[in-house]
Amino acid sequence: MATPNVYFEINVAGKPAGRITFRLFDDVVPKTARNFRELSTGQNGYGYKGSLFHRIIPQFMIQGGDFDKHNGTGGRSIYGQSFLDENFTLKHERPFLLSMANSGPNTNGSQFFITTIATSWLDGKHCVFGEVVEGRELVKQIEALGSGHGAPKETVVITNCGTL
Repeated sequence: MATPNVYFEINVAGKPAGRITFRLFDDVVPKTARNFRELSTGQNGYGYKGSLFHRIIPQFMIQGGDFDKHNGTGGRSIYGQSFLDENFTLKHERPFLLSMANSGPNTNGSQFFITTIATSWLDGKHCVFGEVVEGRELVKQIEALGSGHGAPKETVVITNCGTL
């Protein structure tokens, strides 16, 4: 049985910017995919809706998922505050991959990033669990709002999200 894709509706500077759709790699990292999918639906009473892309670095990645503090220091998983690294089977070998952000080994919560280039130095440290299948142009538009230190030039919000 196929698992549903996940979508984010995005606003930039208070205006609708479009949709990003993700395919999750449930066959390789089912626990990590489930965490992202359930945080996208909000079925546990909390999740990504209303949260920001708080860290955007051109020629690297766009990061979001901190729905508690909105600055990269918050968020939590569906399994508790954090959960263990599921595996590092998939590599950061191309742009538009979806990967877990963390603060060290086995500290996955809700924060994630989307690569905008191949980022092989992250292999073995961050779990790749999906890819952008629609909305790549929007990812590039968001990337252009970043800075070398990661602070976005505009507010980028996930206004709605769920499964398709």
